[in-house]
Amino acid sequence: MTANRGYIAPTRRPGALGVHSVDHFALTVPDLAIAESFYSAFGLDVRREADRLGLYTAGNPHCWASIIEGPRKQLHHISFGAFADDMPRFAERLRALGVDRIDAPGGFDSNGIWFRDPDGALREIRAAEKTSLNGKGAFLPPVSTDPGVRGAAARATATHPRPLRFSHMLSFVGNAATAIEFYSNTVGLKLADAAGSDIAFMHAIHGSDHHILAFGSGGGPGLHHCSWDMGGIEQIGLAAKNMADHGHRAGWGLGRHVLGSNYFHYVRDPWGSYAEYTADIDYIPHTQDWQAGSWGDEDALYLWGPELPADFIVNHEAA
Repeated sequence: MTANRGYIAPTRRPGALGVHSVDHFALTVPDLAIAESFYSAFGLDVRREADRLGLYTAGNPHCWASIIEGPRKQLHHISFGAFADDMPRFAERLRALGVDRIDAPGGFDSNGIWFRDPDGALREIRAAEKTSLNGKGAFLPPVSTDPGVRGAAARATATHPRPLRFSHMLSFVGNAATAIEFYSNTVGLKLADAAGSDIAFMHAIHGSDHHILAFGSGGGPGLHHCSWDMGGIEQIGLAAKNMADHGHRAGWGLGRHVLGSNYFHYVRDPWGSYAEYTADIDYIPHTQDWQAGSWGDEDALYLWGPELPADFIVNHEAA
């Protein structure tokens, strides 16, 4: 990671084995043109790359996601980033746990470690640069003005903010408790918080947002949402209005979560899952042993916000 003051070394918990980031995810959809239209309107830098789309954030060379054409919408795989010198230890850990290594899927050349989770979902650990933050992300609070000065721009001149980075994702699983145990043992994620027996939030031990991967019990694997940091509430609101102007009005927000504390606005994508605008999520430093909480259903989804859509928690991939 670089900044004006020069190179900043990635944070790392000494001696501990665990992935540091969700490096990228891959999603199959029936029509790449529809995906290109949706994610471009969302504010991502969408690039045609051979037979797929690459999702980038403005000014960042990292590819956060690959969108592939396939018979239906399906979460193809999740790839975790790890420090290069930890890769032999991960290989030994998986062997000791009896987790079989498999070949990389066609079209995804990689020297990483490929395997399947208890639901048969495809996962990878690869040596990669740490893309999770090394400290709490910047938050841009709404700015007021002095008396006698207009505070808001006209809609015609308002900016259309773009996501700063990928923050996290929620994946459906067959059973959240099983997923917590498996991902803790294999890739070293740690539980940040859980709500009831069906929702769990996992963070990375080398310093990361409150969660980089969350689980929701949903009858099998699938993508519920991918989340993108906007930096502030005003930016979320402007981006959400821009999506509505493009015809993407279905979703949920504006609100604030209890678990993670982040502000949110979800936009339903063309396949029944969601892309989330987020800001000001909690951060867990690599030096802290976060005490995971067990929360009731009333705190599982939000502190405040509009009524939850009736079909918000549906795994369309399982159907």
